[in-house]
Amino acid sequence: MPTHEKEINCNLFDQLSILERIEAVTQDEAALKQIEIERRQINRKLYQQPPIRNE
Repeated sequence: MPTHEKEINCNLFDQLSILERIEAVTQDEAALKQIEIERRQINRKLYQQPPIRNE
């Protein structure tokens, strides 16, 4: 489990990268819709205010 905000952010960016790779190879509309939902959830965590922790 990541303990620092930087580690958490790196994991979230990795998740966004995975979604981008999946999106590039799928034509399935249901999958694309789910990818967009996941992307919004990840972005909400990534850009939350205030940050997760003040270091």
